[in-house]
Amino acid sequence: MTSTEEIKNKEVINIFDGKSLGYVSDIEINLEEGRIEGLVIPSPKNFFNIFGRSDGDYVVKWENIRTIGDDVILVEIEGISV
Repeated sequence: MTSTEEIKNKEVINIFDGKSLGYVSDIEINLEEGRIEGLVIPSPKNFFNIFGRSDGDYVVKWENIRTIGDDVILVEIEGISV
């Protein structure tokens, strides 16, 4: 089992083009259904934003996640530019 603390701060790599999307800063959870909706990655200009999520942040939907490894999370998203 993986905790939310283990997921946060992992680097997210898009296997579609091999580029780093950034590091997980938060997790979106659907409390009504009890499931994770996605991982929040701050936009580069908002990386040090400590006051919550910005409109420029990107949410990687859970269905796009392929593997959660020890150091990185591999996702597959076509046509994204972060």
